[in-house]
Amino acid sequence: MELRQIQYFVAVAEELHFGRAAERLHIGQPAVSQQVRRLERELRTQLFDRSSRTVTLTAAGQALLPEGRALLKALGSFAAKAQRLAAQKDATFRVGISSALGERLDDFLDALPDSGSGTRFEFQTLGAHHRLEEVRAGRLDAAFVRGVESAPGLRLLTLWYDPLVAALPAAHPLSGRRSLNLADLAGVPLRIASRGENPALYDAVVAACRKAGFEPTYGAPFTGFQDTLAEIGASGDGWTLMYPTAADTVSSRRIALLPLDGEPITMRMFLALPENADPMRLELLTETAARVRRKTMGTS
Repeated sequence: MELRQIQYFVAVAEELHFGRAAERLHIGQPAVSQQVRRLERELRTQLFDRSSRTVTLTAAGQALLPEGRALLKALGSFAAKAQRLAAQKDATFRVGISSALGERLDDFLDALPDSGSGTRFEFQTLGAHHRLEEVRAGRLDAAFVRGVESAPGLRLLTLWYDPLVAALPAAHPLSGRRSLNLADLAGVPLRIASRGENPALYDAVVAACRKAGFEPTYGAPFTGFQDTLAEIGASGDGWTLMYPTAADTVSSRRIALLPLDGEPITMRMFLALPENADPMRLELLTETAARVRRKTMGTS
């Protein structure tokens, strides 16, 4: 049995006319008739009742028509996916990142399935808002973003949860501890991005402080990890929260990083994609995201 025989059978069954089926298939009518006859012999079943004027399906033909259609649909899907995989082998993903990803970016790349082994990545370091806008505009294929609750026009895939650690001056009396209770920082000026700049982080930190029994005292505006940590270390006062993955990129002997006791303050990392992302890319990145979650579940 050959696939073309199934194709010819379905065409004749839908047209109920060998001539029209041949025109639809762009081949000669004798070839259609011959292959359908051969299929009937191989199946040992008559599929059509033929007369000089009409062609009708037998009971067997009616029963097999849905199966034939499904087989041809599956074949078309198979061929389309194979073409997309071939095209993706040399594809380039343009991805927006932050400077604080650290080893997490390696975790993501390590989690790529074999189907993405030939994919090239181009990374652009941008602010969170600009990353999302670039994905919406089609200038980026995806972007890593933390703390967004929703992103209109985009699809968000959860990657991992980052626990925050406290950063304070190495000269501060609290810096010698192995960990901190958040309440210990009451009265120490907090350096944090404004709610307008990072609402998810701001709300999470303020809620944690209130749960610990105090309202945070705010210091100078947060201007970025490097600048803020340098100012905290130089002044000997103040504290902020940061991602452990950023520690290596902004390390300073004037700063002490300490984990927090009790319930951790975490921020969720997403991979943002266009809502109408290419199905093959969506499948690849969805599988990658699932692999990353499984790997980091015990460390996030």
